Amino acid sequence: MDDISTSVVRYRLDPKNSKFIVQAFAAGLFAGFGHNPLIAIRDFTGEVGFAPETFADASLRVVVKAQSLTVLDDIKEKDKQEIEQTMHAQVLETSRFPEITFQSTSITVTRIVPGRWKAKIIGDLTLHGETRSLWIMAQLTIDGDELRTKGDFTLRQTEYGIKLVSVAAGALKLQDELKFEFDLTGRKEG
Repeated sequence: MDDISTSVVRYRLDPKNSKFIVQAFAAGLFAGFGHNPLIAIRDFTGEVGFAPETFADASLRVVVKAQSLTVLDDIKEKDKQEIEQTMHAQVLETSRFPEITFQSTSITVTRIVPGRWKAKIIGDLTLHGETRSLWIMAQLTIDGDELRTKGDFTLRQTEYGIKLVSVAAGALKLQDELKFEFDLTGRKEG
């Protein structure tokens, strides 16, 4: 009897050749004057695995170093540092919760054209010490030893026990919903 794990190919995600960002949105009375921070997720590891052709036993695991999130916007350095300090200390509490993890529980793949598929990825996201189920829709391409997956998803901070940040007595704050976009590249292992 064949060991099924030998038929699964694995791809290691490459953060240097990937894009993974979060968009937050201002709310409140003075939202028009506010800032909609664009945040880069810079330090993460990840692995995609599946049986070639059938995508049986497909899996995805991503681990993000929470402290690596940085503001991308072209703003004053002082403002950038203040936003990052607030994000790490008050919002994500990175000293208590240093990692953000996603582990798939189900992946359904449908072929679009040869070499390109759409994937529905369901899994558990652990953020700020809370674990919740998350659905992600993505497109997947495979070209030789390179895998590329693109997509987006949203989540609500309060579902993960995160307090919404506000200033000026609540006149300016961030919305609960965050939008994530990714364009991840991986290389076949072995």
